[in-house]
Amino acid sequence: MASGFQLRPYRAADEDAAIELWLKTWQQAYPSIDFNARVAWWRERWRNELVVNATIVVAEQASALTGFVTIDSAGYLDQLVVDPAQWGSPLASALVSETKRLSPTGVTLLVNKDNTRAIRFYERNGFSHAGEDVNPTSGRPVLRMSWTA
Repeated sequence: MASGFQLRPYRAADEDAAIELWLKTWQQAYPSIDFNARVAWWRERWRNELVVNATIVVAEQASALTGFVTIDSAGYLDQLVVDPAQWGSPLASALVSETKRLSPTGVTLLVNKDNTRAIRFYERNGFSHAGEDVNPTSGRPVLRMSWTA
């Protein structure tokens, strides 16, 4: 759990590493779901929704992408992805702190209700419960969470 990472803005050359990290992380979090079958969908969403509409900050360690976060102009945090080898390290909190800096009036997000690890993480980082919803893509129940300065 080394913490010798640096944060920097996303570059187009990071796309493959970001998608590979997304796949690795979600496979670890939900091993019963075939995320390999979703890579083409994710790549399209990445390019056509997130890259064009959000600020993306990546974490890099020893020239390897080890995490990223996306935050749009409305303060919506769509993705916080951290290499499972870095879970429990300061990396995820540093990425969340960066979203707070980029969106100082508030940050909102949706998290799967069965992802208790992530919910506890967001609570430790100052987020509160703001309601429930259903993810329109997966059909999974989600928890709305928010942080306000």
